[in-house]
Amino acid sequence: MFQNLKRRSFDKVIASEVARRDASQINEALHTLGFLVDEDTFKEIDTLLESYAYFELQPKDVKVFTFVTHSKKAPSLRQNQVSNKDFSWKGVITNKNATEFLDTSFDVLVGYYANENQYLDVMMAKSKAKFKVGLSKGNPDLYDLLIDVSLNDFGKFKTELKKYLTVLGKLKNK
Repeated sequence: MFQNLKRRSFDKVIASEVARRDASQINEALHTLGFLVDEDTFKEIDTLLESYAYFELQPKDVKVFTFVTHSKKAPSLRQNQVSNKDFSWKGVITNKNATEFLDTSFDVLVGYYANENQYLDVMMAKSKAKFKVGLSKGNPDLYDLLIDVSLNDFGKFKTELKKYLTVLGKLKNK
């Protein structure tokens, strides 16, 4: 019963955030890139961070924030991680690092998770990113672009993303 209540509450938050999204800067060129990742299904975080060179960015311009279903009891040194315990039943995020990440106005934010994840969907909806990209099974209301590749094939995803960003004028073809 409480799970259904929480799900409906999260759905309302997502719908509200999608409705009031400012899409006026959607065509900005790529200077900053962010990733929201479900660490339970994709653990190669370093691969994402190393993609800066592929997109001709500086290392400081690529940020990754991860979600884990249950935080470990041992303290973690990772500041760029959120768990289900960092969300109230009304969809309010209580993790300060997560809210700072979401307040960052990324030129492109990638939701790199394949399975339905209400916590990451809330984060994606609350993000101030200018252009949002997700995998094909994602909620189409949250994203400006959905790419149909397997979660485990980041190389192909990276190639497809670069192709689309170039076509959309976000990357200059060099």
